Amino acid sequence: MSSSASAAGFGLISAATWGGSDFVGGVGARRAPALLIVATGHIVSLIVLLAICREMQVAIPGRAYMTYAALGGFEGSLALALFYRALAMAPMGLTAALTGLLTALVPVVFSLLHNGLPTPLTCIGLAAGCVAIWLITRSPAPKGPGVKETPTPPAALLLGSLAGVGFGTQLILFKMASGGGILWAMTSARTAGVLALLLFLAMMPPKAPWRGFWLTGILAGTLDTLGNFSYIQATRFGRLDVAALICSLYPAGTILLATMVLREWPTRRQMAGIGLALAAVGLLSV
Repeated sequence: MSSSASAAGFGLISAATWGGSDFVGGVGARRAPALLIVATGHIVSLIVLLAICREMQVAIPGRAYMTYAALGGFEGSLALALFYRALAMAPMGLTAALTGLLTALVPVVFSLLHNGLPTPLTCIGLAAGCVAIWLITRSPAPKGPGVKETPTPPAALLLGSLAGVGFGTQLILFKMASGGGILWAMTSARTAGVLALLLFLAMMPPKAPWRGFWLTGILAGTLDTLGNFSYIQATRFGRLDVAALICSLYPAGTILLATMVLREWPTRRQMAGIGLALAAVGLLSV
């Protein structure tokens, strides 16, 4: 198997598990505060990662690798808090689409500047992937008699943009940390992520009842950790832009799970985006 195909394979696994994590977290957020679900998953997965590193006696990498991972975990958790805040301020469609697109574009642009242009076929795949992300995540506003379209406030777009840049930067930092080993990179990122979430919860505790989030948080955190592992593996086999773009297709996994489990059918636009995403993955795996 070629390195491009391996990168695409791990990227798809990452997209699937990240999409599953978002689905589980989204379902759980209907009954409990979303940040409590995320914090629970982060804490439990951190404990498991520390136990694995100790049991396997994994050598601690250099300080630079640990720092890159910690920075990625810390700012990624803050970006998540900003994203939830942005979604709560306005209709989710435009904000989620903008965040998803920037999540992919930031590492793609970084890789193009750092590694140069890829092959023409890969460039076509990257462009198709960006369009697919926009189609998948952009939900049309409700229409009908007496239904007024609610404009998205600038503050929500700003927070959504900051969240997208934060998520994209996290992907870059995880790539930079991967040279020191996957397990300690993930552990360092989780440690910093837990710290960021606890600080955020201390400053702005959720008003909803603090119950009913443990099992959902553990499952979502487990899937998210597997997604991180697969993404870092993808970056070790291929270019950062290819790995980041394929992994950023995770909303398609969330939509497919919502269709199969909750019978929430996607729109025609989202189905077109999923089809275009599959075509983009095919181009990027060549």
